[in-house]
Amino acid sequence: MRRHARITGTGRGVAPVLVTNAQMDARFGEGVSEWIEANVGIKQRFHMTPEQTTSDLAAAAAKQALERANLTVDELDLVIVSTDTGDQPSPSTAAVLLNKLGARHTPAFDVNAACSGWVVALDTAAKLIRADETKRHVLVVGAYGMSRFLDWTDKHTATLFADGAGAVVLSASETPGFLASTLWSDSSMWDALGVYAGGATKPDARGFVKFVRKFPKTYNTEHWPRLLASTSDRCGVPLRDVKAFFFTQLNLRAIEAVMDGLELPRERAPYIGDKWGYTGNACIPMTLDDAVERGLLERGDVIALCASGGGVSMASAFLRWNP
Repeated sequence: MRRHARITGTGRGVAPVLVTNAQMDARFGEGVSEWIEANVGIKQRFHMTPEQTTSDLAAAAAKQALERANLTVDELDLVIVSTDTGDQPSPSTAAVLLNKLGARHTPAFDVNAACSGWVVALDTAAKLIRADETKRHVLVVGAYGMSRFLDWTDKHTATLFADGAGAVVLSASETPGFLASTLWSDSSMWDALGVYAGGATKPDARGFVKFVRKFPKTYNTEHWPRLLASTSDRCGVPLRDVKAFFFTQLNLRAIEAVMDGLELPRERAPYIGDKWGYTGNACIPMTLDDAVERGLLERGDVIALCASGGGVSMASAFLRWNP
């Protein structure tokens, strides 16, 4: 009997400090809100308190996902945390999360593929479930604490990024869930966007997220449809039959352009950046959890995930919604 992996619970953690576009206007002394709403779609964002850190948001999302999956933390066989804004370089944020959840001996590790990392982590978890009969329930968390790495003299980055976490429990099942995936990278753009400090290259430097090189405006609109088409071919589900598309939430206009190019209704691509800001690798599981709460998905629906992040790293995956 072939083992499948399906999502059995979702959750999210939204940071508590609301930062509106009007507050951004006041901070920068100019009207940045009109541009960011018109060109990106963000109306507000949430940041952590000074006492919080990335693993706190991860814990909130994880607890909700476990509750909805009707599982205790002791029933988990593996925890994977996707983050590029972890609590510290080492040990892993997954190790900190285990402690905060009250787990002691559960295997856990981090994945860093920037903003595509959560889809990469989900892909990893699904394949481990298929290959290893001891992996029955895997917690996959995307956690983002980019407010700690903002340059408040740079209106082009400080207005975008937010903090948050999203999580799912992926469980072994006889019912198909995770259908297929496509991973891709473009190393020629590795130095275009990131936090270029705090590691072995510049261990003593204070790191800020920054756009070092400008991405072509059509970068995502060119590559997302290609990744989706590849994954569609692998699982035999035409794009027209996909109920909902969950894209990296950095730019609403790019999402709209992709849906228009695919000749599919924009309503099939939920967007949360307007209310929670850009939450990096956490944005796709947060959008998924929001869609579940709003009743947008029905059992048997096929959903598509499509993510991009610094590096450049990209990933797409198709799943059948069988909670």
